[in-house]
This record gives sequence, C-alpha cells and structure tokens, in this order.
Amino acid sequence: MTLINKDLLAKVSAEAKESPRLRMNFNLHASLDSNVQRLLNALEPGTILPIHRHMHIEETYILLKGKLNVLYYDENRNLMDSFILDPLNGSYGVNIPKGQWHTLEVLEPGSVIFEVKEGPYKPLDKNDVLD
Repeated sequence: MTLINKDLLAKVSAEAKESPRLRMNFNLHASLDSNVQRLLNALEPGTILPIHRHMHIEETYILLKGKLNVLYYDENRNLMDSFILDPLNGSYGVNIPKGQWHTLEVLEPGSVIFEVKEGPYKPLDKNDVLD
C-alpha cells in the first residue's frame, strides 16, 4: 500500500529539487511493463519537457499540488491552446488526446501531478519530439 499524502508529495518534491532535470517520478505501477503506468511526477520551475506527442495512447494529468500551464502545439510549433491547472482555482487536470503535441510549464515550486497512461512504457521516438 502507498498512501499519497502531503509527506509523500514533500519527499518527491525534495528529490525533484535536487535532480539535475528538476523533476522526479514516484511510480505506483509495479514495472515499466505494466499495462497501466500510474505515477506521481514532481516538477520544479525550469524543468525542460520537450514538445512531444504519444501517437498510440492518451495521457491524463491530475494536479495534486502547485500550478502548471499545459500547452498544446501543432506540428509546426504553433501554440494552439493552453490550460492553467491550479487546484486552488478549481482547475484540476487535463486529458491529452492521442497524437496531440504538448508540453508543460511549471508555474509554482513543489508542483506534483498524478499521471496515468497506457503501458508498457515506451521511450519517445525521435519523430514524436519537436526539436
């Protein structure tokens, strides 16, 4: 059993602050081969998430703590839409459709999302990242 509480969020956030990538996952799934990938993803301002897409799966983010901007792009890097997630203002999450180019901008230190997507884990293909 894993209790998702403020202590766990603080622990994962502290690890994200110390990470060179300024983010840290806490996996709730048993392995990278699991059919469902469920994880906490702690993110700090300045983390770099390239604009990317997942061609065969949807992805869902629920913001547990902090504030994020979710950005949708087209294949030419044109910003198409954006969504501020802030649970204090009643904006909790987003479901990202298959094939949608997207990234995140972290607006508040200590931000943590609960992320869910189909597994097994597959690294992004070079054609699924906009340089």
